[in-house]
Amino acid sequence: MSPFKISWKNIWSKPLNASLNILLIASGTAILTILLLASTQIEDKLEKNSKDIDLVVGAKGSPLQLILSSIYYIDFPTGNIPMNEAKKLMKSPFVKCAVPLALGDNYNGVRIVGTDSNYISLYGLTTQSGKFWDADLEATIGANVAKEQNLKVGDTFFGGHGLTEMKDEHKDHAYKVVGILAPQQNVTDNLILTAIGSVWKMHGDEGHTEEEHHDHEHGTEANHDEDREFTSLLIQYRSSMAVAMFPMMVNQTTNMQAASPAQESTRLFSLIGVGVDTLQWFAVLIMFIAAISVFVNLYNSLKERSYDLAIMRTLGASKGKLFSLIILEGLILTLIGTLIGIALGHGILHLIGNYQESSQAKMNGLLFINEEFYLLAAGLLIGIVAAIIPAIQAYQSNISKILAKN
Repeated sequence: MSPFKISWKNIWSKPLNASLNILLIASGTAILTILLLASTQIEDKLEKNSKDIDLVVGAKGSPLQLILSSIYYIDFPTGNIPMNEAKKLMKSPFVKCAVPLALGDNYNGVRIVGTDSNYISLYGLTTQSGKFWDADLEATIGANVAKEQNLKVGDTFFGGHGLTEMKDEHKDHAYKVVGILAPQQNVTDNLILTAIGSVWKMHGDEGHTEEEHHDHEHGTEANHDEDREFTSLLIQYRSSMAVAMFPMMVNQTTNMQAASPAQESTRLFSLIGVGVDTLQWFAVLIMFIAAISVFVNLYNSLKERSYDLAIMRTLGASKGKLFSLIILEGLILTLIGTLIGIALGHGILHLIGNYQESSQAKMNGLLFINEEFYLLAAGLLIGIVAAIIPAIQAYQSNISKILAKN
């Protein structure tokens, strides 16, 4: 009989003990898998969605809320800012590129973002079908939006007031889908993009045309500009000097605030990290208990099987073979537990993702990362460490004494 079959039969000679060991290892591994996948995906989303944005300017309030609402679209805006004041900042010598945003509406929970053509170059957007919007009430939608909302080029839909629920549908103005974005693997996959004039029109500004908006970009002012507002501005700096000067200027000389995506994202991740670290230590504790449990199980099993091992020696089994049998038992237990734990972690995270309301923060349990191999290696190491003392005892066992006692 092969060493694997012998070890397998020895493990399941006490199914309750084996199951308990596997359960402990699987529990710890599952928690670590969930934390590893979640933190990796969160960090990846934070980096991808804000990598080319140096600053966000918006209404006074929480800088973190401003970042979450204007870059990640998972919070409510801090308010609106006057368009005329915003335009002055857009023309600052410190600013290389400024992208205005107008938020306030949604379609079945998908946020409708009013913006201009600079948004396209900021995120490097391309279309898989149709074109980009170039007139009011035209919409270019993200790849996930097209799939989940069953929309295609040429379809029309009505937006609703608010950012999460269709409370007050704007039946007077229908959006027309003119394009679908190619998958970008960032926040734009889950957005509906349109002209700023579309958002203004939804909220009672009937006098605006897209042509007039282009005139604004070239410096032509209109009387009703005083009443118009943006939600925020996404800023790219022209020079390194702007890093120190521009935010201070905005915060001290205007009624607006400037928030750094890099700083706020770091702060957000540090806040999340407190909970993650706590759970990681909890998972490590479970794994430590599992290692002790495997050790106790193998140690007791060795004492009960000492006569059988002695008989194997008399039949020609070497000390090295007995040593490897015990090590193999530890490896099999921890390998099964680790694999079950990894699969369980993926399954739980995917289930959590299906119940998340925000499409921007949705977790994907079907994603596999290289770091999971470290979890597998750690599980196997636990098996070796837990089995090493019983294996040494089996190696050093005195055959004559064991047989004499029996």
